[in-house]
Amino acid sequence: MVYNFKVYKKCSPNGKITLYMPKRDFVDHISYVEPIDGIVVVDDEYVRGRKVFAQAVCTFRYGREEDEVMGVNFYKELYLASEQIYPAPEKRAYDLTRTQERLVKKLGQFALPFRLSVPAGSPGSVTLQPGLEDEGEPCGVHYYIKLFVGDTEIDRSHRRSTVALGIRKIQFAPNKPGPQPCTVVRKDFMLSPGQLELELTLDKQLYIHGETIAINISVRNHSNKVVKKIKACILQSVDVVLFQNGQYRNVVCSVETQDGCPLQPGASMQKVVQLRPELTPLRDRRGLALDAQLKRHDSSLASTTLLLEPEQRDAFGIIVSYSAKVKLYLGALNGELSAELPFILMHPKEGRGKLVQADSQVDVEMFRQDTVIHQESIDVY
Repeated sequence: MVYNFKVYKKCSPNGKITLYMPKRDFVDHISYVEPIDGIVVVDDEYVRGRKVFAQAVCTFRYGREEDEVMGVNFYKELYLASEQIYPAPEKRAYDLTRTQERLVKKLGQFALPFRLSVPAGSPGSVTLQPGLEDEGEPCGVHYYIKLFVGDTEIDRSHRRSTVALGIRKIQFAPNKPGPQPCTVVRKDFMLSPGQLELELTLDKQLYIHGETIAINISVRNHSNKVVKKIKACILQSVDVVLFQNGQYRNVVCSVETQDGCPLQPGASMQKVVQLRPELTPLRDRRGLALDAQLKRHDSSLASTTLLLEPEQRDAFGIIVSYSAKVKLYLGALNGELSAELPFILMHPKEGRGKLVQADSQVDVEMFRQDTVIHQESIDVY
């Protein structure tokens, strides 16, 4: 039986260095990140007497490109890992993967493997949706693999001998779901006896993108006030860690209802509201956090960011979380009563890829040679 496996290929503009990557998505398991494996094919005559380096680079754009004037940049780069590929080390500190073994065998003696390890806790790939009139690269966190020829790993790379290929650092839904979210809030009224009680329950804590979220609402009115309206919504909370006041919230979807209202004193009500968070009706919402995409395809809402320790937040990171909020309106004089429940919204974990067999066939996806790095206004995708 013959198995096909896909490989991503990209050459430097001068054609002397070629990068092969078996995948472009690398999973963050919270306590560690999958190593970045690949193969580099070099032109022996061109690199003789030189050195070739591979680096994993995290870029963070925190301001619009069109606002960069007078030498002010809203863009930072963080070099997370670096390895010298050529000349190859005498002893390798890791074993080759099956895909690397097959590619080395197919590509010949000048095919050099590499492995880069991204530290745990590094920020996830997130894009902030630009406005309809915005131009340039969107704000957010992106990653790419950079290959270049130089004397040291801090040398300035030359465009013709540089390769850059965009990758993503992603998280998948955990295997074990958490406890069922539930909360109860109460409101007292000055100079009025009794309380108004609101209880919220979600059917589960973990939701997959595209699923409908059922919010169970229970209202018990032990006061002498009247509930006139109920509003439920799904909130996306975004925390741009670099800024002290970088926290804001987006209403992803909402519904208002007066069904069962007015709720008179002494009455109670049970209600289920269903909401589905989707990106489609929010294409013009600036600042909405999206999953970073490697190609110019439609994205989706950003997944919840899972952290090993809530206090250990990378300064370049964008932390995304979701919650369901319900608000009871009691009129202009009596105020409101609201309750909120956090939940997790993520993509399901993908199945394991098939092992690469000895008689495997390679499906190669190639990229334009004139795509290098952001700083030179070149596309890394």
